[in-house]
Amino acid sequence: MSRFLSSLVLFAAILGSAADAGEDTPPVDIGSRLELLVDDALIDKLDGLAFKLHAPRPAEVALAFDKPWEGSGNHYITVFRDDDGYHMYYHSVVGRSNAASGKSWTSYTCYATSKDGVKWTRPNVGLYEFEGSKKNNIVFPGPFGFEEGALLFPYPNRRPGAPPEQRYLAPGARVQRTGDSEIIRLFLFASPDRVRWHQVGKTAIINGLGTKKPSTYYPPANLLDSDHSLFWDAASKRYTLYLRDQRVLAGSGERLRAVRRTTSTDLVNWSYPEWTHMKPSPPDQFYTFGARPYFRAPHMYLAFPMRYVRWRNARLPAKYKKQLGVGVSDTVFVSSRDGLHWDRRFLEAFIRPGLDPLKWTDRSNHTSMGLVPTGANEMSVYTLEYFRLPVPRVRRQVMRVDGVASINAPYAGGQMTTRPLVFRGNRLVINASTSASGGIRVEILKPDGTAIDRFAGDNAIEFFGDSIEQQVRWDQGPDVSSLAGKPVRLRFLMKDADLFSFRFSKRAASAEQSSTDRQTAPRPIVTRPNVRTDRLGGVDIPAVAN
Repeated sequence: MSRFLSSLVLFAAILGSAADAGEDTPPVDIGSRLELLVDDALIDKLDGLAFKLHAPRPAEVALAFDKPWEGSGNHYITVFRDDDGYHMYYHSVVGRSNAASGKSWTSYTCYATSKDGVKWTRPNVGLYEFEGSKKNNIVFPGPFGFEEGALLFPYPNRRPGAPPEQRYLAPGARVQRTGDSEIIRLFLFASPDRVRWHQVGKTAIINGLGTKKPSTYYPPANLLDSDHSLFWDAASKRYTLYLRDQRVLAGSGERLRAVRRTTSTDLVNWSYPEWTHMKPSPPDQFYTFGARPYFRAPHMYLAFPMRYVRWRNARLPAKYKKQLGVGVSDTVFVSSRDGLHWDRRFLEAFIRPGLDPLKWTDRSNHTSMGLVPTGANEMSVYTLEYFRLPVPRVRRQVMRVDGVASINAPYAGGQMTTRPLVFRGNRLVINASTSASGGIRVEILKPDGTAIDRFAGDNAIEFFGDSIEQQVRWDQGPDVSSLAGKPVRLRFLMKDADLFSFRFSKRAASAEQSSTDRQTAPRPIVTRPNVRTDRLGGVDIPAVAN
């Protein structure tokens, strides 16, 4: 190991001998599930390390809204991956110079598909006529311009045993207009094939803005006036639905766009829509929310709300001045483990508007409802650009798998100690990245902080490199089955590195890293005697004397 990490081991041993404050802390049973490093739920101590948010990399334009039934008001993007590829739905608004109010809009729910999440096409579904032709990708008339229209937000119904006719579900808002007033109700829609949608029942599941008997205790200020996220939560065995409303801040009386949650076991009877709780909770306006379970760790909810700053306006090129709306917006990131209480430790933007002045229109940078894998080592979200301009578009944003945030170690290094954990499996696997001079070592401790000799000190082999699934190794190998089912702590000793996630898994004794890792891994040279290190491929290299 490096001199730095050797000194960390000594420092850790001194701290560990006295770390009995949490001896009575009940262990967290993590089984073999993956744990993201986006909150401190499993962390007891951070010394010299910090959380870090990782902005995604802008990739290609996925769709340009240039079809006759599309326009400057296109927004609300929903994306998910299914057995046969990727699927996108969006709210389409006809016209190249749409007002903000929606009063004169004609809108639709439209559908696009992709085999890889990169190249998208609009299938001709042939269901609804536009300007005398059914050659389009319209799957449902919208709430603007159609008495029986609705804005749909589809998602697969993951409930075991769900009937075939409800293979896909979508909350859909219907809007009734009388003069300057609006009445909004939310209904449930279902589809057997993602394309043909029908309303389930005659009764609204949520009564929103303008209704005589709203679903909230007081008349809602803006309930249902945005996107709605519905999914089956396997952990709680119930459906979860997120709704946008406006809450009144105590003291100031300011109206703040915020999010409610309601649940149901049968899609008929819904709990009271209670406010979600953000911590910390600055007075930011969340115009959209779009929460979903993370596809690699479904016990965790991730959301990418659009933060709306109404009191700012950006300058646009002169030819677009007439289409300037009110406010600017970006995307932030929040996470939750119970769906009601949300961790918002990252107050800075996840996706900024950037250098392009046309991305500073109001409601641009709205991020899709849905984070999807688009490769072995990457995942993607999709953002709306150029809202209100003649041809809005959707851009893919790419990030590392599990790579929304990390525990980051500077060059000076530091350590992270977990709370007591109980696991199942025989291998510890980490998703991590280091610099050429950085490294990560993992020690396993008893609940009172005492090191378990075989898994600590010089027995812990240093890893350097970059790997999505790196087996952690000790001098006698990677097998940790002797500790399975027993309360233990993990201590990560890190220098110039990022740790994105960890998990315990069951692997064959001879299993090493993937063939890709073995082929691309550099073979490090260790120049100090009696030191072991671990390369990307998971093979410890004998020390070479000077």
